[in-house]
Amino acid sequence: MQLTINGEIYTDLNAGINVLGLLSHLNLPKAKIAVERNRVIVPKSGYGTVVLKDGDVLEIITFIGGG
Repeated sequence: MQLTINGEIYTDLNAGINVLGLLSHLNLPKAKIAVERNRVIVPKSGYGTVVLKDGDVLEIITFIGGG
């Protein structure tokens, strides 16, 4: 399965992976992250149920505090 994540193409993902599985695969915490799939924000409550499909385009944004 091929996904585009933050402009990079990933082909090493299993079909049927959900957002939570993707975050785990990428070693990203689910806290302080926003995920956009095909220009639509995925709610955190959907991370375990939203199944990604071949060709999906994702943007993953990590929030960083500072001042």
